[in-house]
Amino acid sequence: MLGFLQGFAYGLFLTCWPWLVVGLLAPPLALPGAEPSRLQAVLRYALILPFVSLLLWLTSLWGGFSPSLWGWLAGLVAIGAALPVERRLRAWWGRRRRARLQARLDAELTRRREREAREAHEADLHHLDSEAPPAGADDLVRALCRAKAALEAKERSDLALQVDRFYSRYRRVLALLEGSFRRDEVTYGRAHGLVSEVGREALGQLEAMATLLEGVAGVDADFVRRRLERREPRLGVEECLALERRLALVEETERDLRRVRARLEAILTLFDDTCVSLARLQAEAPRRLGQDDALEALKRFAERAERYARKDS
Repeated sequence: MLGFLQGFAYGLFLTCWPWLVVGLLAPPLALPGAEPSRLQAVLRYALILPFVSLLLWLTSLWGGFSPSLWGWLAGLVAIGAALPVERRLRAWWGRRRRARLQARLDAELTRRREREAREAHEADLHHLDSEAPPAGADDLVRALCRAKAALEAKERSDLALQVDRFYSRYRRVLALLEGSFRRDEVTYGRAHGLVSEVGREALGQLEAMATLLEGVAGVDADFVRRRLERREPRLGVEECLALERRLALVEETERDLRRVRARLEAILTLFDDTCVSLARLQAEAPRRLGQDDALEALKRFAERAERYARKDS
């Protein structure tokens, strides 16, 4: 055994210098790392491995001077055989590390969106089940379920929450209309038509969110940011510009989403205003004496809805 180690030390020491020359001329051929350099070649083949071979040689002297031929041959091929193995190990470890990092980033993103959703949670919020619409749901509510399912499929719970916010106000307005008018009244029919029209506009905004997200569904913004932050040497100028443009597309989409959410907030405010007006009518005057006031409130509602529609067109 000591003779084998002594021969291995001689063979390893002799092969360090040819590999050093290869490392100085072409570092990727002599080093296993992803970003090899000539300094690494000098450290590896002029310092570390010669020192290891010296320690092996000193250890083997306890058995006398008797180098083994098989040890000598093993030392000569040791570096060439170890390089592919080390490359595979480094590649496996790099994939594992990237997978763990991506899992942490995804978990952090999910927690952040859930926290934003909790912070944006409003009192008396009714949650729609995207897979099972409520019993007796009208066409608008069923369309809202489909819109929420599309947003949830994009893993945007913060945007899917907007569906619940609108649905809660839509239910509240319809309930107040039911309590204020009979269904056979002309005022009820007109008010219900206006509410449905504004509801379809809100549905269009929610569907626009899903459409915008679909446009950048194949862009992994976190992956692009990591590549740009590392500034890998093998990235050319054109590739860096392409990555920056890809990241700009995501940022532009987020700006568009914020604009759509602002328009949706205006619709939610319009519904809140209507709810307050209808509740005030019920509280201040009997129904038969409040018809004119109700018509005035609905007229204001119609004017605001038309003004909102003109502003968005």
